[in-house]
Amino acid sequence: MAGQQYNPDVSDTAPLPRVAPAQPVPPRRPNHLLLGSALVVVAVVAGLVWSLIRRDSGVEGKAGPVTDDPLTSGEFRYTVAAGPDESADCAGNSYGDVAEWFGEHPCEQVARALYSTETDGARALVSVVLVTMAEAATAQQLKVITDTEGTGNVNDLVRDGSANLPGAPQVAGGEYQSTARGREVTIVESAFFDGHTDEDLLARIAEDALRLAEHLR
Repeated sequence: MAGQQYNPDVSDTAPLPRVAPAQPVPPRRPNHLLLGSALVVVAVVAGLVWSLIRRDSGVEGKAGPVTDDPLTSGEFRYTVAAGPDESADCAGNSYGDVAEWFGEHPCEQVARALYSTETDGARALVSVVLVTMAEAATAQQLKVITDTEGTGNVNDLVRDGSANLPGAPQVAGGEYQSTARGREVTIVESAFFDGHTDEDLLARIAEDALRLAEHLR
């Protein structure tokens, strides 16, 4: 500019402001409230899952699995009339060819009981025998023998006089059913009180009563 002299010691450029060095960003501290809430949710869900597992496996409040009562869980409802009676002497508790067979093939145990059931005014007496053999093969042999007409059987509690039931029918020779599962053979015989006759109904009762083996275990 006119009238001004140039001074070499003076700069036309203003000095830049000093920039402070960047400060490190401090790490974020965890939100303890949120973390605690999340842990509570996980614990609640885990508890619900475990409760369902215990309920479904039948261990809720019990040491073993929950099972239905065999006396009432089928088509007919039963009442124990005599027994159970348990023994390791199957030959001594049998008759006919079955007793002789047991002499050569001893059982481990025989459990016997009598049950009664009533439907539509008809009352039936049911004998259930559960025989446990040493092997599954001999259990199958026993079933074949008892299923054969005229070979004898395991005594029911009426036949051998163990049960004193007024008016009890002779179930031996009545409706018959049997099953073999593993080392166990279940034998069922049934008959009506008071001379009642209904073959179809009695057959249903005898078949249904096979599940009463669970009551003898």
